[in-house]
Amino acid sequence: MVSALAAFYKKILVGHVEAGLRTYDNDKPFPEEVNRRFISVMASYHFAPTHRAITFLLAEGIPQKSIFLTGNTVIDALLSTLNRIREENYAPKTVSFLPEGDRHKLILVTAHRRESFGKPLKEICEALKAIVKEHRDVHIIYPVHLNPNVSGTVYSLLSDQERVHLTPPLNYKDLCYLMRRSYLILTDSGGIQEEAPSLGKPVLVMRQTTERPEAVEAGVAKLVGTDPEVIINATQTLLEDKIEYHKMARQSNPFGDGKAAERIVNILLGRPYEAFKPEVPS
Repeated sequence: MVSALAAFYKKILVGHVEAGLRTYDNDKPFPEEVNRRFISVMASYHFAPTHRAITFLLAEGIPQKSIFLTGNTVIDALLSTLNRIREENYAPKTVSFLPEGDRHKLILVTAHRRESFGKPLKEICEALKAIVKEHRDVHIIYPVHLNPNVSGTVYSLLSDQERVHLTPPLNYKDLCYLMRRSYLILTDSGGIQEEAPSLGKPVLVMRQTTERPEAVEAGVAKLVGTDPEVIINATQTLLEDKIEYHKMARQSNPFGDGKAAERIVNILLGRPYEAFKPEVPS
């Protein structure tokens, strides 16, 4: 947002990737919601990931001629990284302690949002403790954000829990490996809500609202908030009910197809481009 403002003051054109993501709740996500809306006022190019994002931009008075449906570059990064992992037969040393085989179900957890600090994060941790206690075949891996508001709470509540593996933050390659290997994902992250559907991994979103509702509408993600009982019940359903699991474990690309960056370059250079056509699960 500050970079966009500085460019605007210098009369340098601004292009906004992920343009049009909205919850219309200034506190959720904080501060991204307001930052994105500020940038939209200053940007000359709006690279929208989805049709819904375009609808929001038009409703805010953004000229249609400056809006382009490109998909999101995060899917470019995901697909490129997964190709490297396959080509290199890559397995990160950071997770070498995890068991092999189909008898174990890996749940990847990321939780670090500012609105989760305090009681909500404590409730998330209590839910994770209950899940591993109830399901002996489950391993949880949780890369812990360095912010002391996160790490202090998480390590104090989970560091002594059997089959809960707390790690430092992971590089993107290692995170992609874990997303691909996981059985399901619990997260309050924005990006993972886009990446996991491309991998066919069910996502339980530990937030009250999301600026990426396309995954929820497609049935590959579900909002569960931070109430421990809701998180536990939703997770147990996916662990125990194969029919419900397979309803959500459907590969879908509502956010990108790996060509967003190419489209953006073509648009900036005035070249022809083919707009992104979102896929939805059948």
